[in-house]
Amino acid sequence: MNFKDFIHKGGNEMDNRSLYTPLKEEGLTTLKIRYDWRSGKDYMYAAKEWDADIKWSDYNRTFYMESLLTNDDIRLNDKETRELYRKYGLADYLEEVLDLLRNGRYFGLDCYYNSQKDWRFTANIHTYTPGLENFEQCIYTGGIRRHEKDEPEISVLIDGLNLARAETHKHIASGLSYGGGKITVQAEQIDLNNKDELGFIAYALNKVRFFTGPDMNYPVELADALHEYTRYINGGLKNNPLGPSGDPTAWGVEHALREAVKIKFGQDDLRGLTVAVMGLGAVGYPQAGYLIGDGADLIVSDLDSGRIKALKAEYPDAHIESSDDILNAEADILCPCAIGGFLNEEVIDNLKVKMVFGAANNQLAAKTIEEEIELAKRLDARGILYEECWVHNIGGVMSGAEMHMFEDKADKQALMDKVAKKCTEMTRTNMKEAMEKGITPTENAYDSVESRIFPED
Repeated sequence: MNFKDFIHKGGNEMDNRSLYTPLKEEGLTTLKIRYDWRSGKDYMYAAKEWDADIKWSDYNRTFYMESLLTNDDIRLNDKETRELYRKYGLADYLEEVLDLLRNGRYFGLDCYYNSQKDWRFTANIHTYTPGLENFEQCIYTGGIRRHEKDEPEISVLIDGLNLARAETHKHIASGLSYGGGKITVQAEQIDLNNKDELGFIAYALNKVRFFTGPDMNYPVELADALHEYTRYINGGLKNNPLGPSGDPTAWGVEHALREAVKIKFGQDDLRGLTVAVMGLGAVGYPQAGYLIGDGADLIVSDLDSGRIKALKAEYPDAHIESSDDILNAEADILCPCAIGGFLNEEVIDNLKVKMVFGAANNQLAAKTIEEEIELAKRLDARGILYEECWVHNIGGVMSGAEMHMFEDKADKQALMDKVAKKCTEMTRTNMKEAMEKGITPTENAYDSVESRIFPED
């Protein structure tokens, strides 16, 4: 399967099962699901917390995060909520979702339904633990990304939970005191001039104590527009001395990649090596530039041919080829910088590269750490060097934290220096320890942080 086929490959289009169906049909607004990895117990409740005709544009003006927003509230306990899902023939689906939480030891899900827009806002929570004592309103962080309404919800949940887990590990790798999460919103594209749409997103973000930045399918301008309602989002264009987070992310990956190249190819730069870059978006485009600067020849792929043309125009002296079959490219290194979840057994068995090292999140097609490790071992068995992405694609979260702490006084060069140093040291240490132990870098990466996430395990 080539890259374009993979991007367009969806889940089961007939799968209309949704956690939000009972909320929509019963006039409810809220579902919270929790899993306790210590006891193995899960529990939940559903509620009506606001009236359907609420003016979200008044958020943080005439009402606030903890205001009473209805005189007709409904509260369903664990037993009643489970019965509600049985009523709508969704008991098996609910159990499937709970299995995702159990198998990955996720803390839970917070679901908010906007009946005015039929928007489904889900906070995917891996853990609060690293952020419980950070003295902030927000105790966990990650990006906010949009999915189309007709995408199978189970696919959206798997993606959101995997990304939430990766965020936790990124924060630990970066030395940041936040838990990990991911916001997914199934909705049409937001209207940045519609204050009711902005007010709802801001309310939901504040309600779940989440700090974020625009991710896939949301414009960076969303951060600027939401600042009218909440300060717990950054990554916009106004008063942002750090610029887009894709640049520091790519910069960190490049420094980490140099360390990996020393180990795999025994050289300090990329001269004479061909790198297949998968995706030329907010991270992939600057990544390609850094690779060219280090002397690499490129094979590139992107759904937008204009990005490929722009790259060739910016670097007219570089050797750049384009390919619609990037996963089968004859190259030394595959550098994924787009969608994750593509490294399944079939793809791994057909790779023609000696190293997979890029900025994409969750590159392995896995739902659990155990599944990731098995795929990492499969890569290793083929002689392909691979490091779990969250060890080195941490420049974006470091940028977000820097902007959150220092706002318009943040220093771009200081950030880039921190990112380069951290990513270099993390990768050098991880790969050295993995070689000494005779395990994969992915196994070693998880071994080094899991006890900090699950301290009593």
